[in-house]
Amino acid sequence: MYSKDDSLKTPSQIIKWQLTSQQVPETAINPEKGYYFYKDTLQEGDDIIFSVATENVSKYNMDSLLVKYFVKDRNNITHQITEKKLRPHPTHDVIIDTVKFNTLGFPGLNTIWVEFNPINTSTNYYDQLEQYHFNNIAQKYFFVNRDNMNPLLDVTFDGIHILDGDLVSAKPEILISLKDENKYLELNDPNLFKVYIKNPNSIDDEIVTETDSLGNTQLYWTPAQLPKNSCKLLYTPSKLNDGIYQLRVSATDISSNESGKYDYLVNFEVENKSTITNVFNYPNPFSTSTRFVFTLTGSQIPDEFTIEIMTISGKLVKIIDLAEESTIRIGKNITDYFWDGTDMYGDKLANGVYFYRVKTKINGQNLEKRETETNQYFKKDWGKLYIMR
Repeated sequence: MYSKDDSLKTPSQIIKWQLTSQQVPETAINPEKGYYFYKDTLQEGDDIIFSVATENVSKYNMDSLLVKYFVKDRNNITHQITEKKLRPHPTHDVIIDTVKFNTLGFPGLNTIWVEFNPINTSTNYYDQLEQYHFNNIAQKYFFVNRDNMNPLLDVTFDGIHILDGDLVSAKPEILISLKDENKYLELNDPNLFKVYIKNPNSIDDEIVTETDSLGNTQLYWTPAQLPKNSCKLLYTPSKLNDGIYQLRVSATDISSNESGKYDYLVNFEVENKSTITNVFNYPNPFSTSTRFVFTLTGSQIPDEFTIEIMTISGKLVKIIDLAEESTIRIGKNITDYFWDGTDMYGDKLANGVYFYRVKTKINGQNLEKRETETNQYFKKDWGKLYIMR
């Protein structure tokens, strides 16, 4: 009230002044009643967990309490995390609320903000009347280490790593694997891979889709399971025609880190006719053990594959069943089976020259010999091996 009298110099005097009011409640953040923060430095992809208590410090009840969480990133851009209604908040009540969110996309220094009883966007007023608001807001800094490690890409044909130009099966199983060291950002998207194939006599490669032109499924996706962050894409093309193909694969992790500066690129050859080259033992001569080397074409593995070893007098001393003793695959083979130069009874054979021949069949039919420059070392399908101890 303001009053004055310029003439008599006796301004009006107040006889009675009465104020009436409706008191409002007051909530205030109180970390002593409850506080938790997961950690202030963490790897991108890890989860932030933040909880803090707010206490109704007045003698008046509050309705269901609105709370809002948001993050300000390193560029001071605001990202709302969540906004939700909590339970009613009576006098002297303590509410401890928790928020959890992923740090993907927040590299660098950030702040997490919590605001109780914020402005309601539908009314543009605070959600409830309250005495003060400055004590309803809190912030916490945290730093996120950016995920900048390249994932590891691996490609195998029927379980092996091939060399450029190798022969492969006409129906290969091409397994493409991607492994990432980040144990939080799981590789869960098949679009992380791009697979291209260049057919014989083609100039450009074509992207491989989930199904081929006939509607047959040719890509099978297996997502990663944390903490082992490794996913797989199995490419099983329909029977390929004869010729030389080129496979190209690119991949990234969830943070868009590329698997390498250059795409994986390999040429491979397909020959549909089932053939086998002459089988060599390596090393030859040998003293303690030797393995067998050969190349298969086609798409089927021989169901009968034996090597008969004889003395120069024609006595059969050893039969090796490679179909049982070793893993055989289409393409170049070096057997994981080692022959130690013993006969069928386990006794060591004497030093000297021995003859051997190979018998291979698929479904009862003899496998055709593939013509190579090595044919000059065999006479009527018989080869020589030497034992020198």
